[in-house]
Amino acid sequence: MNSYRRILVVGPSWVGDMVMAHSLFQVLARRGPDTHIDVLAPAWSQPLLERMPEVFDTIELPFGHGQLGLSARWRCGRSLRGRGYQQAILLPNTLKSALVPLAAGIPLRTGWVGELRYGLLNDIRHLDKQRLPMTVQRFVALGLPADRQIAPECPQPRLHVVPESQQQAMAELGLRRPARPVLALCPGAEYGPAKRWPAEYFGELAASRLAAGWAVWLFGSGKDREVCAQVAAGAGGGCLDLSGTTSLAQAVDLLSLADAVVSNDSGLMHVAAALDRPLVALYGSSDPGFTPPLNPRSRVLSLGLECSPCFRRECPLGHLRCLRGISVQQVSQAVEAVLA
Repeated sequence: MNSYRRILVVGPSWVGDMVMAHSLFQVLARRGPDTHIDVLAPAWSQPLLERMPEVFDTIELPFGHGQLGLSARWRCGRSLRGRGYQQAILLPNTLKSALVPLAAGIPLRTGWVGELRYGLLNDIRHLDKQRLPMTVQRFVALGLPADRQIAPECPQPRLHVVPESQQQAMAELGLRRPARPVLALCPGAEYGPAKRWPAEYFGELAASRLAAGWAVWLFGSGKDREVCAQVAAGAGGGCLDLSGTTSLAQAVDLLSLADAVVSNDSGLMHVAAALDRPLVALYGSSDPGFTPPLNPRSRVLSLGLECSPCFRRECPLGHLRCLRGISVQQVSQAVEAVLA
């Protein structure tokens, strides 16, 4: 399989998963200096892929998340026939994700069985969840021979940010780099409330850092404006609330300036990890063994209650003890630990 060096990777649809896919890209690049990796992915992912040197080109997937569009997918695949791909690697497990590589006539189509994709894939893998418990391991394994029996080495995902892009992001938002250290807080989580440490706890943590002479920046999408406003109010003022005001590219570049990051299990958490920032990651309904931050400078806080991980969007028991039981003091101590 190592002779296949012109590769199309069908990328995932979530920020965190796209960051973790960089481990696969690094492994594929080891096939040789002439390896050519293109990624078929949603348009929003381009700022991430542009910061991964192994990726040669990004091909926009012109479909919304969850959109079927069978005929449009087939046309998209036919448009790629002239690119000479020798292998396609499919990271999503959906049936629809297999249509483009099939229509493109790519001779080797690799992926997990997923939604019974027999006939659509011809290098079908059967997942052993005990051998490959982590998402990143499952991604990397698709770039290796099917008969490999041990869990693969997974290089740390890294987003490469240059000073010029940092300066441009600050200029576009009318910011100056503060002379004091920056604590970045990411209090949102698109999946749902069961992944969010309480806003009042974030506010208390922010207040303590502001009092210690730090700057506090709040990151999130437009959907996180309400929770970020609650954090800013709980801190008593003084936070820079960037939620809903930055593009993904700007958020990446500004996060790279943070001296420490505290985040729920979210896409921005994986971005911070890939930027090699000292990071405290907070887990409630999700499993840190499944999607941990892939960064040796990180500290995971998870209580491991009997009811967790439940993988629910909202606490089914109504108490959210898995997150409310993580104290501000514990998080503050963890910040000191990753800084040390």
